[in-house]
Amino acid sequence: MATTNTITSSFAGKAAAGYLQASLLSGKTLDSGAIDIRDNIQYKEVIRKFASDANLIKAGTCDFTPTGTLTTTEVILEPKEIQVNLQVCSSSYRSSWDSLQMKGINSKLPQNLGQFMLEHVIAKVAAGIETAVWQGTSGGDIPFDGWEVLAAADATVVDVAKAAVSASTVTTELGRVVDNIPTSIYGKDDLFIYVPTAIYQAYVRALGGFGAANSSNVTAGVDDKMNTWYRNQQELYFDGIKVLHCPGMTATDMIATTKENLLFGTSLYSDLTNNIDIIDMGKIDGSQNTRISMRGSASVALGFGSEVVLYS
Repeated sequence: MATTNTITSSFAGKAAAGYLQASLLSGKTLDSGAIDIRDNIQYKEVIRKFASDANLIKAGTCDFTPTGTLTTTEVILEPKEIQVNLQVCSSSYRSSWDSLQMKGINSKLPQNLGQFMLEHVIAKVAAGIETAVWQGTSGGDIPFDGWEVLAAADATVVDVAKAAVSASTVTTELGRVVDNIPTSIYGKDDLFIYVPTAIYQAYVRALGGFGAANSSNVTAGVDDKMNTWYRNQQELYFDGIKVLHCPGMTATDMIATTKENLLFGTSLYSDLTNNIDIIDMGKIDGSQNTRISMRGSASVALGFGSEVVLYS
């Protein structure tokens, strides 16, 4: 299917500098350092999981008596290819605001417009990946199952039934997640509670003094600053565990696990961030078209499901 290029313009006179685009989700999860990124996977990577049972340690005797069971299983990361293919015709912009920068019938897209389109594609890909790593499905345009989907299908995951979350209930619900964290990972340095925007907002408001604690209203907030203390920069913690804002998550879900348990694989990480081409097709086929092209790959996997708490 060809790129549909719809231009709405009230062109008359002179354009103000710059362009606007709709706000997009940031690729915050991948940039957080709170997941295990596996780069340079050309086809697939097999990660071996090693476990032992409770019979590993026994009381000492004079004899060597083999005991215990060792189990080796696998997690497979197989990045799926994704692409962006856009094509725009220069003539579509000569009758619009960009006409003042386009001289003559053979003029190409203005450089600043082409650069803006590239930046838009990069931001759009980051937003798409952000959502896909959590909610994606193998039948989607970004064709792999996200961590929420994988966790819901894993019988060994610790499930916690979700409830309505607001500023007055968010600490209770976060507490339910923490109460179900397996002892094998509780207290680890790389343990996180991954939360969506709605729950993160509720927690910020609760910390600002507009939630409820011990059945009474609290208005002082952190450092007696009410809700003015938060500057969208501070790291948030609950019961000593870092709370990570993940915009791509389902608005009502949470996951608690360690960084090493959330695996992300790609052929080359830079492909997803800056390997995008803009091609003037006039030099190739004599047309007035400009193409924007990007290719990359991505996929995710869960490590040990028994060390994942899914609030859903």
